[in-house]
Amino acid sequence: MSSKTSKARRVAVPSLLGDAVPPGRTAERDRRRFLFAVPPLTGHVNPTVAVAAELTARGHRVAWVGRRSFLEPLLPSGARIYAAEDPAFTAKLEAARDHWTALRGPAALKFLWEEFIVPLGHAMTPGVERAMDRFHPDVVVADQQVLAAPVAARLHGVPWATSATTSAEFTRPLAGMPLVEEWVRDHIGRFQSEHGIEDLIDLRFSDHLTLVFSTGALVGDVSFFPDHIAFVGPALGGRPEHDAFPFELLDPEGEDARPAVLVSLGTVSGPAGARFFRVAAEAVADLDVQAVFVMPSGKGRAQGAALPDNVIARESVPQLALLPRMSAVLTHGGHNTVCEALAHGLPLVVAPIRDDQPIIARQVEASGAGRVVRFARAGADEIRTALTGVLGDPAHREAAARIRDSFDAAGGAARAADLLEKLA
Repeated sequence: MSSKTSKARRVAVPSLLGDAVPPGRTAERDRRRFLFAVPPLTGHVNPTVAVAAELTARGHRVAWVGRRSFLEPLLPSGARIYAAEDPAFTAKLEAARDHWTALRGPAALKFLWEEFIVPLGHAMTPGVERAMDRFHPDVVVADQQVLAAPVAARLHGVPWATSATTSAEFTRPLAGMPLVEEWVRDHIGRFQSEHGIEDLIDLRFSDHLTLVFSTGALVGDVSFFPDHIAFVGPALGGRPEHDAFPFELLDPEGEDARPAVLVSLGTVSGPAGARFFRVAAEAVADLDVQAVFVMPSGKGRAQGAALPDNVIARESVPQLALLPRMSAVLTHGGHNTVCEALAHGLPLVVAPIRDDQPIIARQVEASGAGRVVRFARAGADEIRTALTGVLGDPAHREAAARIRDSFDAAGGAARAADLLEKLA
């Protein structure tokens, strides 16, 4: 550990008030401040909301730093937000969105690091520094893709934890491409050097505490990881649900209810999503199911295809409230959606698009909790067969239930809060 990080405040003051402190709350002298640094990506924000809610319930103070306009709808009313954004970078990223979503493989990885992660780090650095000076956090919780936060924490001598909202990087996906692994590390090293840090480390993985929102039941063998890498399972709840849903359109619960399937490609699927929704609509049209499609207005109808009567289409849904009414989920393989489905014991059909999604899809398939189809090439027959399989084969539901039980045992937001309290 560097001399800069050795100044980190790690000593928590034990409560001296005994029974005078309400259960689940901390004494005033034990209250700590936790600063969450997040990118403008919904799936990276949601787990922090649940963990922050748990910390707040225990009497601690929490704040976020990131793009204010993006965060406000995702956080509880009155949440403390410190702005950390560069309008020029934001405009450039928005202009490149369609190009980004069309990329695959090495091109997508190159864009991720050279056009998003590293520029985002530079863009957020001044705002993160201001947040550190104004909020005075005891712990910084840095998303894996926010390089500015661990750098600021190290320079300020504050302990920091990683919020790992995908488990993909813990499987070493680039192990077979050592030159690419080195290329990624070089980007991280240069970023630190440019901000005055000489003793370089991998900023994606805190050596204080790394919270992974999954478990070995999905990831695979995790027994060889050191103790500071904690597989806590998904952190659910705490986030505001602004979206209404016509639950009355779903079959009443009971033996005669048709199975219900949620179909979602997340928030960044790109133009190719229109084709997939059209084919998925063809796939479910002849099945005795109800399907809820989460898609922007017009997608799936772009080529003149009307949605069948057994499809309910909405631009957004209250996903956590809806999942208990579902029987299966068809998704792109976003880590949040996959883990939220499995937390409800739901089997999956995964159609990975890019980035970490093929890795998450392989995890689902290897665990037995679902099947994989080709996003760009799957036809209606392939999707129909996969859905019929996960709905009809009890082995998939049993595997999903095993993962759900592992998530419950891991502790989720409560376990993450325990570990962050210890770090503070």
